[in-house]
Amino acid sequence: MTDNPTPSEQQAATTSLGDLLGEVTRDLSELMRQEINLAKAELKESGSRAGKGAGMLGGAGYAALMAVFFLSVALWWAIGQLVGLGWSAVIVAVIWGIVAAVLFVAGRGQLKKVQGAPKTAETLGRIPDALKRNEENR
Repeated sequence: MTDNPTPSEQQAATTSLGDLLGEVTRDLSELMRQEINLAKAELKESGSRAGKGAGMLGGAGYAALMAVFFLSVALWWAIGQLVGLGWSAVIVAVIWGIVAAVLFVAGRGQLKKVQGAPKTAETLGRIPDALKRNEENR
């Protein structure tokens, strides 16, 4: 081994405690800025994907609506041959009421499962806790 100190050891020997604390504060500020920027990027990407998906689902929903409408008209006329057009319209409307109720309950259940921001928001929340623990240990 040599008696020559490494550059890190030389810097540690000549740097004051105030300078070291200032450097730690700057590093922590930079870490917080980077974490916030990462969270923003994740939210933007999630929003973009959700928007594209919602647009496609909207188009598919409209196409399905048209198909269901014409199938409902056909069902109305078919049942109308048996019980009359007035009653067949009521029967088809009741069927659609039941379908709407089932979809409402299922959709409400799915919305309750929606979570908020991605993982970065969780890690940002942990940083103040880590600082508190370090201050308590001093």
